[in-house]
Amino acid sequence: MKTTEKRAALFEGIVTEVTGASYLVTSGDEGVSRCRTFAGTKTENEDSSLVAVGDRVSVKPTDSGSDMHEGVITMVHRRHSVLERKRDVRRNRSKEKVQVIAANLDLLVVVVSALEPPLSPRLIDRYLVFAESEQLDALIVVNKMDLEDTDETRQTMQLYETLGYRVLFTSSMDPVSILALREALAGKIAAFSGHSGVGKSTLINQLIGTDRLKTGETSMKSGKGVHTTSSAVMESLPGGGFVIDTPGIREFNLSGITRDNLRFYFREFSRFLPDCTYSSCTHTVEPGCGVMRALEAGYIDSSRYDSYLLLHDSIDDENRTA
Repeated sequence: MKTTEKRAALFEGIVTEVTGASYLVTSGDEGVSRCRTFAGTKTENEDSSLVAVGDRVSVKPTDSGSDMHEGVITMVHRRHSVLERKRDVRRNRSKEKVQVIAANLDLLVVVVSALEPPLSPRLIDRYLVFAESEQLDALIVVNKMDLEDTDETRQTMQLYETLGYRVLFTSSMDPVSILALREALAGKIAAFSGHSGVGKSTLINQLIGTDRLKTGETSMKSGKGVHTTSSAVMESLPGGGFVIDTPGIREFNLSGITRDNLRFYFREFSRFLPDCTYSSCTHTVEPGCGVMRALEAGYIDSSRYDSYLLLHDSIDDENRTA
């Protein structure tokens, strides 16, 4: 016979998993509860997903006779940061223009692979621009170093270290690298993002000490990753903190970032912006551009500037198709 427990009239917790219309909410006092929303659920966040992994929510307990605690989410509290992507309006009937993948992050972990799929500095730059726009710390993890531990790989990443980003080189075959990653995440809410197939789920399984998350192989035909994560999942880390596995994102949309503000999210540009003749300088064609002068003098890396130009053009295209 099920034991009747006295539960709080209302409690607060954090959403650790989203499956369809069902949400797992973890609270220090109540443990894990299976929850749902209803027509009266309120939110302090507008024009985006109602509930996402990482959200802090208020819950009213319900008694359904289940062995698991259940409840109704009454309020979704304001997010201080989000990992999001634009919805494809051609394929999705939702009125929400932005899909929130994860909320209230302390750290964005950009996972790339040394090989299979190949290392992609362009994708790294997109994520770093997002992290800068959200004022999020970023950690770059180069995984699968057991497949391609070369001087070229390490030299490519040296640029990011020079810019002040922390870079870790990992392999699921190397316990020392996993320990270093676990120490870097301690006490934080961290989201893992990157292409499918770079090994995010495998790394998280190593970090939490169990094969809770499904893993997959890289497609031999396309060289790209095979999707194994269909929705974000938050896992607690031994010693404190949480890690969120997110769906692989092949085309990461920079929601909320415009051509006008993109320049502020390349951190090496910042000290040269006051040298531009025009306050609205795009750093592409204008005479008297401080950024382009710094580029010519070797103070700005040409590959990062090329990334800026590509993003500058693609943002306009993304905004037109959103």
